[in-house]
Amino acid sequence: MNASTHTTLQFLGAAETVTGSKFLLSVGDRRILIDDGMFQGPRELRKRNWVPLPFEADSVTDVLLTHAHMDHVGMLPRLVKRGFRGPIFATEGTVRLAEIVLRDGAKLQEQDAAEANKRGSSKHQPALPLYTTADVEATLPLFVTVPFDEDLDLDDGIVARYTRAAHILGSASITLWTPDVSVVFSGDLGRHDHPVLKQRGTPPGAPYALIESTYGDREHPEPELLPHEGFADVVRRTIERGGSVLVPAFAVDRTEVVLKQIADLRAEGRIPHVPVYVDSPMANAALDAYRSLPDELRDDLRPDQLLEFPDLHSVRSPDESRELTTKAGKHPAIIIAASGMATGGRVLHHLEVMLPDKRHSVVLTGYQAVGTRGRTLVEGATKLKLFGQYVPVRAEVFQDGEFSVHGDRSDLLDWLRELSPRPHTVFCVHGEEDAAKAFAAAIEEEFPGIDAVVPHHNEVVVLDGTRAALEPKPATARPIDRTVPEVTASTGPFTSDAAGEAEQIAAAPVPRDYRLLTGASPDELSAQAAELLAAGYVPFQSPSVDEIAGQPLYLQAFIRP
Repeated sequence: MNASTHTTLQFLGAAETVTGSKFLLSVGDRRILIDDGMFQGPRELRKRNWVPLPFEADSVTDVLLTHAHMDHVGMLPRLVKRGFRGPIFATEGTVRLAEIVLRDGAKLQEQDAAEANKRGSSKHQPALPLYTTADVEATLPLFVTVPFDEDLDLDDGIVARYTRAAHILGSASITLWTPDVSVVFSGDLGRHDHPVLKQRGTPPGAPYALIESTYGDREHPEPELLPHEGFADVVRRTIERGGSVLVPAFAVDRTEVVLKQIADLRAEGRIPHVPVYVDSPMANAALDAYRSLPDELRDDLRPDQLLEFPDLHSVRSPDESRELTTKAGKHPAIIIAASGMATGGRVLHHLEVMLPDKRHSVVLTGYQAVGTRGRTLVEGATKLKLFGQYVPVRAEVFQDGEFSVHGDRSDLLDWLRELSPRPHTVFCVHGEEDAAKAFAAAIEEEFPGIDAVVPHHNEVVVLDGTRAALEPKPATARPIDRTVPEVTASTGPFTSDAAGEAEQIAAAPVPRDYRLLTGASPDELSAQAAELLAAGYVPFQSPSVDEIAGQPLYLQAFIRP
């Protein structure tokens, strides 16, 4: 029995949440994933990382990446582990950064699992990584580099174009044309003036658009006095009282932006000259990637501005990191360490030592998702749980909203305004539920002809209905070779302890197959459903109804556990 012949889109992540970006476009026999991100933040979201996709991984034919943050690429090795063997299309900057973040992510997961087992701080025995370094190495050969601003023929009447999004190095919006419909994915959008990267471009429009809504309910604050004066003031006062400043920062892009700002503040005489430590091997590798692609940087920025100023030090080994933590109370410094929301990484060791000391300060440099330690600190927590124990918060905590490289509401509305053709349906994704709903309302107020929707997790929509309004595909597109090398994922149990993984999946069923049935009437749908039920399938979410050429179309998804 064949899956639906209609073009469908399923929201497998970043729906009513700001993390785990993953969207499945099904076109005939092609299943195309746009991003395959890791869920981060609250435990209930992180548990989704352990639940397999509602279909076999080897049925996915292609992956298209918008950029290299972990909430957009972090589950790729697990997809390959499960059997995916197709091409992963991405820009050069994204390929360079994805290699760095995936290797680092696997290493951190392995280290965190080992540390949790040593401390006994996990309720799972043993604690396990989602995937290993070996799984990452099996994933990297599948990457296929694509250029910006060129129409690419992906076979079967499918064409893609990548357009600069100015969020991080290599970030892109993606417009996809299929034989029946076209859709544009914003990815994460940068602000109108990124301090390091070239400005974002305008992608071709489409009847359907998916747009991020991280800051869809607010505007970034404009500095009342000098830019980043709040940050500069915290640095000055902390150094005066003999403390150090800890800056949790994402290793990719945020570290680059923070370093540039520190260099500017020093040059302007607004902060004292103290040692600056970048305590993240991944951040140091990402800096090298930025410097190696100068054509992606602002025309008025020299690559060496990101690395070369007095007293800048790279911290490489874990022992050097722990030594730095000890020195923080003796020799004032600025320490930049991942991760940006304090969800993991070396920053946790620094927080454990520095938070109880009122001489120190912690400067959070952007959005902090619900459920993260960063959000807990921003909300005024007096205690923070680290390594299974509560640590008192006596250090000064400050959030500098000027560092964010996510577009605010005005930036996002401007992106929609520039699309041609303008979409008739916009799906607001990659935002907390309240922010996404507020942004959907703002879209409909600003553009009365647009229907703005906040999709639910795992929801499926039909794109080739009566509202498809197919836009002509580009007249010419460059064929791109979808052939990738054969790779071999690690063998044996999915982890070193299958029973332990089963516990961490929290008894979720492991789907072996996925089907989306469609029928012209409830009876026709029921007849097809009876066959699947007899074959061991079970319904996946509730049935829905759409309209094709003025006629109703009934839909029901099934999985076989």
